[in-house]
Amino acid sequence: MPLLTSDEIDKELASMPGWERRGDAIVREFKLDGGFMGSVGFVNRLAVAAEVADHHPDIAISWDRVGVTLSTHSADGITEKDVALARDADRLAAG
Repeated sequence: MPLLTSDEIDKELASMPGWERRGDAIVREFKLDGGFMGSVGFVNRLAVAAEVADHHPDIAISWDRVGVTLSTHSADGITEKDVALARDADRLAAG
């Protein structure tokens, strides 16, 4: 899978509130309702989507917050797979 250019990444991030670029990854911290169990529920939903996509994010859970970091390690950077899973994460956090 080809890496996205900096311009492509900037364009995608412009339509993805809360996401930002950090080096060779895109990251977002989600604040979830329901405390720790709300966070775990979101992580479980995201894990299913990640498994289906065969693309696995780095995840950090802290009470009502979940940090998600996406990078395509096999490509050494940000690809369309990262953007697609980020959009899934946004949808799963909202519902």
